[in-house]
Amino acid sequence: MRIVIGSDKDGMQLKEVIKKDLIEKGFMIADKSETPSEDFVASALAVANDLMNNEGSLGITVDGYGVGSFISATKVKGMIAAVVSDERSAYMTREHNNSRMIALGSKIVGEELALSIVKEFLQATYAGGRHQVRVDMLNKMA
Repeated sequence: MRIVIGSDKDGMQLKEVIKKDLIEKGFMIADKSETPSEDFVASALAVANDLMNNEGSLGITVDGYGVGSFISATKVKGMIAAVVSDERSAYMTREHNNSRMIALGSKIVGEELALSIVKEFLQATYAGGRHQVRVDMLNKMA
């Protein structure tokens, strides 16, 4: 599976921890922030735009609190993203909302929790069915 990641300067250290872990697990990584973006808007948009052009990919952004990257990503038409700070939310946003991207806050979650959140997000699959009605509504909004 291809994972697209990015961060601003506040998220760079945690992004590198996540990237290393994913590479060790055999994921293909597209890093949109080899050097930290000056602003979370740039890194989040780079990840979101890449995802919109690569159907089977999932994305992870890291900034100080996650919220800025989430807001930026959801400005991209068709992007469903979530800011998460726990494993259950990461899993459920993928399973029920078909989220293709999560935003993490390096000032909110530590390394161990971040790795666990990423694991849950990546192992979840979209359930479809009754959830598709909401996903369709979300896609029409942006």
